[in-house]
Amino acid sequence: MKGSCLCGAVRYEISGPARQIVGCHCTQCRKTSGHYVAATQVADCDLIIQNAGGLRWYRSSDAAERGFCARCGASLFWRKRGTGRTSVMAGTLDGPTGLWMDRQLHGSAKGDYYPLPEVPEISQSEL
Repeated sequence: MKGSCLCGAVRYEISGPARQIVGCHCTQCRKTSGHYVAATQVADCDLIIQNAGGLRWYRSSDAAERGFCARCGASLFWRKRGTGRTSVMAGTLDGPTGLWMDRQLHGSAKGDYYPLPEVPEISQSEL
């Protein structure tokens, strides 16, 4: 699979298996994306950044950071430090992906303007 930000300043390729999509409704994900986040996840060694010209990282908490394009503002990645895995925002993938949303996280923090997707809730420890 391949993907990029809106302007193309950041391009990447996934060379290994990708987890099915998880929807996260936490406040941070909603604030960084403008809605909830839908993301797959891959081993760091399977995420190949081909063009990192615009890639910047923002430390959004003591445990995690978010990768985004400094040129167009696209939200691309989330990673919990020390896990060896990176979440990749599903909307940045070039389709078709063969992936589907099968779980969600932090449903109790969702915005009041949308219903929850019809997929099971998981805990943070399952990520």
